[in-house]
Amino acid sequence: MTYNHLTISELSFIQNFWNQGIKAYKAAKALKYSAETIYRVYRFLDAGNSITEYYETYKANKAKAGRKPIILPDDELEYVKEKVALGWTPDTIIGRNERSISCSMRTLYRIFKRSKDLDVTSLPMKGKRHPNGYVERRGKAGRLGRAITERYKDYPNYNDEFSHLEADTIQGKKHKGAVMTLVERSTKATIILNTHHKTDKAIFEKLDALLSATPKHLFKSITFDNGKEFSKRRDIANKHDINTYFADVGAPNQRALNEHTNGLLRKDGLGKDMDLSDLSTDYVQQVASHRNNIPRKSLGYKTPLEVFMQYITDEHLSLF
Repeated sequence: MTYNHLTISELSFIQNFWNQGIKAYKAAKALKYSAETIYRVYRFLDAGNSITEYYETYKANKAKAGRKPIILPDDELEYVKEKVALGWTPDTIIGRNERSISCSMRTLYRIFKRSKDLDVTSLPMKGKRHPNGYVERRGKAGRLGRAITERYKDYPNYNDEFSHLEADTIQGKKHKGAVMTLVERSTKATIILNTHHKTDKAIFEKLDALLSATPKHLFKSITFDNGKEFSKRRDIANKHDINTYFADVGAPNQRALNEHTNGLLRKDGLGKDMDLSDLSTDYVQQVASHRNNIPRKSLGYKTPLEVFMQYITDEHLSLF
Protein backbone atom coordinates (compact mmCIF):
# COMPACT_ATOMS: atom_id res chain seq x y z
CA MET A 1 0.00 0.00 0.00
CA THR A 2 1.24 3.50 -0.86
CA TYR A 3 0.46 6.75 0.92
CA ASN A 4 0.39 10.39 -0.21
CA HIS A 5 2.20 12.51 2.35
CA LEU A 6 1.39 16.18 2.82
CA THR A 7 3.92 18.55 1.32
CA ILE A 8 4.83 21.91 2.81
CA SER A 9 2.88 23.56 -0.04
CA GLU A 10 -0.26 21.56 0.78
CA LEU A 11 0.13 22.35 4.46
CA SER A 12 0.15 26.05 3.55
CA PHE A 13 -3.17 25.60 1.69
CA ILE A 14 -4.62 23.87 4.75
CA GLN A 15 -3.50 26.74 6.94
CA ASN A 16 -5.23 29.18 4.59
CA PHE A 17 -8.46 27.15 4.84
CA TRP A 18 -8.09 27.13 8.64
CA ASN A 19 -7.47 30.89 8.74
CA GLN A 20 -10.63 31.45 6.70
CA GLY A 21 -12.69 29.25 9.03
CA ILE A 22 -13.52 26.71 6.31
CA LYS A 23 -14.62 23.37 7.69
CA ALA A 24 -12.02 20.58 7.60
CA TYR A 25 -14.21 18.20 5.57
CA LYS A 26 -14.59 20.86 2.83
CA ALA A 27 -10.83 21.42 2.79
CA ALA A 28 -10.36 17.65 2.52
CA LYS A 29 -12.61 17.48 -0.56
CA ALA A 30 -10.79 20.39 -2.18
CA LEU A 31 -7.37 18.84 -1.59
CA LYS A 32 -8.58 15.25 -2.19
CA TYR A 33 -7.32 14.00 1.17
CA SER A 34 -9.18 12.10 3.86
CA ALA A 35 -11.04 14.28 6.33
CA GLU A 36 -9.08 12.80 9.27
CA THR A 37 -5.80 13.97 7.74
CA ILE A 38 -7.05 17.55 7.54
CA TYR A 39 -8.66 17.36 11.01
CA ARG A 40 -5.28 16.33 12.42
CA VAL A 41 -3.65 19.47 11.03
CA TYR A 42 -6.56 21.63 12.19
CA ARG A 43 -6.24 20.29 15.76
CA PHE A 44 -2.50 21.04 15.70
CA LEU A 45 -3.18 24.61 14.63
CA ASP A 46 -6.01 24.97 17.18
CA ALA A 47 -3.44 24.17 19.90
CA GLY A 48 -1.53 27.32 18.97
CA ASN A 49 1.19 25.67 16.84
CA SER A 50 2.43 26.80 13.43
CA ILE A 51 2.40 24.90 10.18
CA THR A 52 6.23 24.93 10.18
CA GLU A 53 6.25 23.18 13.56
CA TYR A 54 3.80 20.59 12.20
CA TYR A 55 6.10 19.87 9.24
CA GLU A 56 9.21 19.57 11.43
CA THR A 57 7.37 17.22 13.79
CA TYR A 58 6.22 15.16 10.82
CA LYS A 59 9.79 14.85 9.45
CA ALA A 60 11.11 13.81 12.88
CA ASN A 61 8.43 11.10 13.22
CA LYS A 62 9.04 9.88 9.68
CA ALA A 63 12.75 9.47 10.39
CA LYS A 64 11.87 7.03 13.17
CA ALA A 65 9.51 5.00 10.96
CA GLY A 66 10.33 1.84 9.04
CA ARG A 67 12.18 -1.34 9.86
CA LYS A 68 15.40 -0.98 11.78
CA PRO A 69 18.52 -2.29 9.98
CA ILE A 70 19.38 -5.88 10.90
CA ILE A 71 22.72 -6.24 12.66
CA LEU A 72 24.25 -9.71 12.74
CA PRO A 73 25.48 -11.09 16.08
CA ASP A 74 29.28 -11.18 16.39
CA ASP A 75 29.47 -14.97 16.03
CA GLU A 76 27.41 -14.92 12.82
CA LEU A 77 29.43 -12.02 11.44
CA GLU A 78 32.68 -13.92 12.05
CA TYR A 79 31.24 -17.01 10.37
CA VAL A 80 30.24 -14.94 7.30
CA LYS A 81 33.73 -13.40 7.13
CA GLU A 82 35.31 -16.85 7.34
CA LYS A 83 33.20 -18.23 4.49
CA VAL A 84 33.66 -15.16 2.29
CA ALA A 85 37.42 -15.58 2.73
CA LEU A 86 36.94 -19.07 1.24
CA GLY A 87 35.15 -17.64 -1.79
CA TRP A 88 31.55 -18.20 -0.67
CA THR A 89 28.83 -15.70 -1.59
CA PRO A 90 25.85 -14.63 0.57
CA ASP A 91 23.69 -16.87 -1.60
CA THR A 92 25.91 -19.87 -0.84
CA ILE A 93 26.14 -19.10 2.88
CA ILE A 94 22.35 -19.02 3.25
CA GLY A 95 21.61 -21.81 0.77
CA ARG A 96 24.19 -24.27 2.10
CA ASN A 97 22.70 -23.73 5.59
CA GLU A 98 25.60 -25.17 7.55
CA ARG A 99 24.52 -22.93 10.41
CA SER A 100 21.64 -20.58 11.07
CA ILE A 101 22.00 -16.95 9.98
CA SER A 102 19.46 -14.48 11.36
CA CYS A 103 18.59 -12.88 8.02
CA SER A 104 17.63 -13.80 4.47
CA MET A 105 19.98 -14.02 1.50
CA ARG A 106 18.80 -10.68 0.08
CA THR A 107 19.24 -9.00 3.45
CA LEU A 108 22.75 -10.41 3.75
CA TYR A 109 23.63 -8.85 0.39
CA ARG A 110 22.31 -5.51 1.68
CA ILE A 111 24.39 -5.90 4.85
CA PHE A 112 27.49 -6.30 2.64
CA LYS A 113 26.73 -3.00 0.94
CA ARG A 114 26.28 -0.97 4.12
CA SER A 115 28.56 -2.72 6.63
CA LYS A 116 32.08 -1.55 7.42
CA ASP A 117 32.99 -5.09 8.50
CA LEU A 118 32.12 -6.74 5.16
CA ASP A 119 33.57 -5.77 1.78
CA VAL A 120 31.12 -5.97 -1.12
CA THR A 121 34.04 -5.76 -3.58
CA SER A 122 35.24 -9.12 -2.27
CA LEU A 123 32.22 -10.81 -3.85
CA PRO A 124 32.43 -12.35 -7.35
CA MET A 125 32.24 -9.77 -10.13
CA LYS A 126 32.20 -6.99 -7.49
CA GLY A 127 28.69 -6.13 -8.62
CA LYS A 128 29.91 -5.28 -12.12
CA ARG A 129 28.20 -7.00 -15.02
CA HIS A 130 27.54 -6.37 -18.69
CA PRO A 131 24.13 -4.74 -19.25
CA ASN A 132 21.28 -6.75 -20.75
CA GLY A 133 21.63 -7.10 -24.48
CA TYR A 134 25.43 -6.81 -24.40
CA VAL A 135 27.02 -8.17 -27.58
CA GLU A 136 30.63 -9.32 -27.73
CA ARG A 137 32.36 -7.33 -30.49
CA ARG A 138 35.92 -8.55 -30.23
CA GLY A 139 37.05 -9.98 -33.55
CA LYS A 140 37.98 -13.61 -34.21
CA ALA A 141 39.67 -15.29 -37.13
CA GLY A 142 36.63 -17.44 -37.87
CA ARG A 143 35.32 -20.75 -36.58
CA LEU A 144 38.09 -23.33 -36.53
CA GLY A 145 36.06 -26.54 -36.51
CA ARG A 146 32.65 -28.15 -36.18
CA ALA A 147 29.84 -25.88 -35.00
CA ILE A 148 27.96 -26.47 -31.77
CA THR A 149 24.81 -27.13 -33.80
CA GLU A 150 26.41 -30.47 -34.70
CA ARG A 151 27.08 -31.10 -31.01
CA TYR A 152 23.35 -31.29 -30.29
CA LYS A 153 22.88 -33.71 -33.17
CA ASP A 154 25.62 -35.97 -31.79
CA TYR A 155 24.39 -35.67 -28.19
CA PRO A 156 20.61 -35.03 -28.00
CA ASN A 157 20.80 -35.05 -24.19
CA TYR A 158 23.83 -32.77 -24.10
CA ASN A 159 22.35 -30.32 -21.60
CA ASP A 160 21.58 -33.03 -19.05
CA GLU A 161 24.41 -35.53 -19.26
CA PHE A 162 27.82 -35.73 -17.66
CA SER A 163 31.19 -35.67 -19.47
CA HIS A 164 31.09 -32.57 -21.69
CA LEU A 165 33.79 -29.91 -21.29
CA GLU A 166 34.03 -26.24 -22.22
CA ALA A 167 37.56 -24.93 -22.76
CA ASP A 168 39.33 -21.57 -22.94
CA THR A 169 42.55 -19.85 -21.90
CA ILE A 170 43.38 -17.13 -19.38
CA GLN A 171 46.27 -14.81 -20.23
CA GLY A 172 48.57 -12.95 -17.88
CA LYS A 173 49.41 -9.26 -17.74
CA LYS A 174 50.57 -7.87 -21.08
CA HIS A 175 50.00 -11.33 -22.60
CA LYS A 176 52.73 -12.86 -20.44
CA GLY A 177 51.94 -16.51 -19.89
CA ALA A 178 48.65 -18.38 -19.89
CA VAL A 179 46.73 -21.26 -18.39
CA MET A 180 44.04 -23.40 -19.99
CA THR A 181 40.72 -23.87 -18.23
CA LEU A 182 38.22 -26.67 -18.71
CA VAL A 183 34.82 -26.87 -17.01
CA GLU A 184 32.60 -29.95 -16.95
CA ARG A 185 29.13 -28.60 -17.68
CA SER A 186 26.85 -30.71 -15.46
CA THR A 187 29.03 -30.60 -12.33
CA LYS A 188 30.82 -27.26 -12.90
CA ALA A 189 34.06 -28.98 -11.90
CA THR A 190 37.06 -26.94 -13.05
CA ILE A 191 40.40 -28.19 -14.40
CA ILE A 192 43.28 -25.74 -14.87
CA LEU A 193 46.26 -26.75 -17.02
CA ASN A 194 49.48 -24.84 -16.40
CA THR A 195 50.48 -24.34 -20.03
CA HIS A 196 52.77 -21.32 -19.31
CA HIS A 197 52.31 -20.17 -22.91
CA LYS A 198 49.32 -19.55 -25.17
CA THR A 199 50.54 -21.58 -28.14
CA ASP A 200 48.96 -24.50 -29.94
CA LYS A 201 51.96 -26.67 -28.99
CA ALA A 202 51.72 -25.86 -25.25
CA ILE A 203 47.96 -26.38 -25.27
CA PHE A 204 48.23 -29.70 -27.10
CA GLU A 205 50.92 -31.07 -24.77
CA LYS A 206 49.02 -30.30 -21.56
CA LEU A 207 45.62 -31.38 -22.88
CA ASP A 208 47.13 -34.57 -24.30
CA ALA A 209 48.73 -35.35 -20.93
CA LEU A 210 45.42 -34.77 -19.11
CA LEU A 211 43.37 -37.01 -21.40
CA SER A 212 46.07 -39.68 -21.38
CA ALA A 213 45.90 -39.78 -17.57
CA THR A 214 42.11 -40.07 -17.38
CA PRO A 215 39.99 -43.14 -18.25
CA LYS A 216 39.08 -43.26 -21.92
CA HIS A 217 35.65 -41.82 -22.71
CA LEU A 218 35.32 -40.24 -19.28
CA PHE A 219 34.92 -37.05 -21.30
CA LYS A 220 32.93 -37.22 -24.52
CA SER A 221 33.35 -33.74 -25.98
CA ILE A 222 35.18 -30.42 -25.67
CA THR A 223 33.77 -27.10 -26.87
CA PHE A 224 36.41 -24.44 -27.59
CA ASP A 225 36.36 -20.79 -28.48
CA ASN A 226 38.03 -19.80 -31.75
CA GLY A 227 41.49 -18.96 -30.48
CA LYS A 228 44.35 -20.11 -32.70
CA GLU A 229 45.87 -21.95 -29.73
CA PHE A 230 43.24 -24.66 -30.30
CA SER A 231 44.26 -25.35 -33.88
CA LYS A 232 45.55 -28.85 -32.99
CA ARG A 233 42.08 -30.01 -31.95
CA ARG A 234 42.10 -32.71 -34.69
CA ASP A 235 45.16 -34.33 -33.14
CA ILE A 236 43.42 -34.39 -29.76
CA ALA A 237 40.17 -35.70 -31.23
CA ASN A 238 41.85 -38.49 -33.19
CA LYS A 239 44.21 -39.61 -30.45
CA HIS A 240 41.66 -39.69 -27.63
CA ASP A 241 38.46 -40.42 -29.54
CA ILE A 242 36.79 -37.29 -28.27
CA ASN A 243 34.54 -34.94 -30.23
CA THR A 244 35.52 -31.28 -30.50
CA TYR A 245 33.28 -28.33 -31.33
CA PHE A 246 33.63 -24.57 -31.64
CA ALA A 247 31.30 -21.79 -30.58
CA ASP A 248 30.19 -19.30 -33.19
CA VAL A 249 32.48 -16.33 -33.79
CA GLY A 250 31.80 -13.51 -31.30
CA ALA A 251 29.36 -15.60 -29.25
CA PRO A 252 30.94 -16.24 -25.83
CA ASN A 253 27.42 -16.81 -24.46
CA GLN A 254 27.55 -20.23 -26.14
CA ARG A 255 30.26 -21.14 -23.61
CA ALA A 256 28.78 -19.09 -20.80
CA LEU A 257 29.77 -21.46 -17.98
CA ASN A 258 33.43 -21.38 -18.99
CA GLU A 259 33.43 -17.59 -19.41
CA HIS A 260 31.82 -17.12 -15.99
CA THR A 261 34.25 -19.56 -14.38
CA ASN A 262 37.22 -17.70 -15.85
CA GLY A 263 35.93 -14.54 -14.19
CA LEU A 264 35.79 -16.36 -10.85
CA LEU A 265 39.29 -17.76 -11.32
CA ARG A 266 40.59 -14.25 -11.94
CA LYS A 267 39.26 -13.39 -8.49
CA ASP A 268 40.56 -16.62 -6.94
CA GLY A 269 44.21 -15.97 -7.79
CA LEU A 270 44.76 -15.61 -11.54
CA GLY A 271 44.38 -11.83 -11.66
CA LYS A 272 44.84 -9.68 -14.75
CA ASP A 273 47.88 -8.04 -13.16
CA MET A 274 49.79 -11.35 -12.87
CA ASP A 275 52.52 -12.77 -15.08
CA LEU A 276 51.33 -16.36 -15.71
CA SER A 277 54.42 -17.54 -17.57
CA ASP A 278 56.21 -18.84 -14.48
CA LEU A 279 53.44 -20.14 -12.21
CA SER A 280 54.08 -23.30 -10.23
CA THR A 281 51.80 -26.24 -10.93
CA ASP A 282 51.06 -26.51 -7.20
CA TYR A 283 49.74 -22.96 -7.17
CA VAL A 284 47.51 -23.60 -10.19
CA GLN A 285 46.14 -26.77 -8.59
CA GLN A 286 45.40 -24.84 -5.38
CA VAL A 287 43.36 -22.29 -7.33
CA ALA A 288 41.36 -25.08 -9.01
CA SER A 289 40.85 -26.89 -5.69
CA HIS A 290 39.63 -23.69 -4.07
CA ARG A 291 37.01 -23.15 -6.77
CA ASN A 292 35.92 -26.82 -6.80
CA ASN A 293 35.24 -26.78 -3.07
CA ILE A 294 32.87 -23.81 -3.03
CA PRO A 295 29.16 -24.83 -2.90
CA ARG A 296 27.03 -23.73 -5.87
CA LYS A 297 23.34 -22.87 -5.84
CA SER A 298 22.79 -24.62 -9.18
CA LEU A 299 24.15 -27.83 -7.64
CA GLY A 300 21.78 -27.75 -4.68
CA TYR A 301 24.53 -26.08 -2.63
CA LYS A 302 26.87 -29.01 -3.08
CA THR A 303 30.41 -28.39 -4.24
CA PRO A 304 31.47 -29.17 -7.84
CA LEU A 305 33.89 -31.77 -6.46
CA GLU A 306 31.14 -33.51 -4.49
CA VAL A 307 28.90 -33.73 -7.56
CA PHE A 308 31.75 -34.73 -9.88
CA MET A 309 32.73 -37.65 -7.64
CA GLN A 310 29.17 -38.99 -7.83
CA TYR A 311 29.86 -39.79 -11.49
CA ILE A 312 33.17 -41.54 -10.84
CA THR A 313 32.63 -45.28 -10.57
CA ASP A 314 34.87 -47.96 -9.11
CA GLU A 315 35.72 -48.93 -12.69
CA HIS A 316 36.96 -45.40 -13.36
CA LEU A 317 39.02 -45.38 -10.20
CA SER A 318 40.69 -48.64 -11.15
CA LEU A 319 41.91 -47.02 -14.39
CA PHE A 320 43.59 -44.03 -12.74
